[in-house]
Amino acid sequence: MEIGLAVSLSAAGIIALLKIVAIDIILSGDNAVVIAMATRRLPENRRNIAIVWGTGGAIVLRIFFAAVIALLLGIPFVHFFGGMLLLWIAYKVLVNNEGEATSIKAKDGVMQAISTIIVADAVMSLDNVVAIAGASNGHISLIAIGVMISIPIMIFGSKLIVQGLQRFPWIAYIGSGILAWTAGGMIIGDKEILEILHIKHGAITYIFTIIITVLVLVLGYVKNRRITPSM
Repeated sequence: MEIGLAVSLSAAGIIALLKIVAIDIILSGDNAVVIAMATRRLPENRRNIAIVWGTGGAIVLRIFFAAVIALLLGIPFVHFFGGMLLLWIAYKVLVNNEGEATSIKAKDGVMQAISTIIVADAVMSLDNVVAIAGASNGHISLIAIGVMISIPIMIFGSKLIVQGLQRFPWIAYIGSGILAWTAGGMIIGDKEILEILHIKHGAITYIFTIIITVLVLVLGYVKNRRITPSM
């Protein structure tokens, strides 16, 4: 315990902690979008419950992933399959399901939002936790403290985005586009995929990501038009 305290109070420990907080804030913009998109149709009181529990669960998983990042990233095609899952989430959070939502209990809506936040954050945080793990110099306690500090910032950011979504519904397409762009980058950027296709990061990967992003937005727009023709 004395060793851990010494680490946390040393100059190196403080610098590492500041790095972790900065990295988490910078790389958590997409995560705030996920939270906002997943909770935007819930009543405010239930939205706050979903945000708190969803963010809490996501943070626990993020700390866990950072602790076992070497093993996690050693799994073949982990970024590819994670990107595919995130691509589906990008589409689902964009599609306007308000007509179907009336038949779903509020409790179910909250649980669905919480699960969406946790799953999406876990997928999107793969690269995030790599950076955090590197900045922590192997000290899990610093990872936990740094991530905990960033929680209020993520929650505050997501609430601002929700307010924007309520006033300007078209912002949902920007949010979904961000998620789809991230997913496309994960899919084509997977090391195994690059080796199979014999390509490197460059124009081809960007073109692929653009196509994937546009495809998700177009499919979401068409689906929304079918559900609400007067939109």
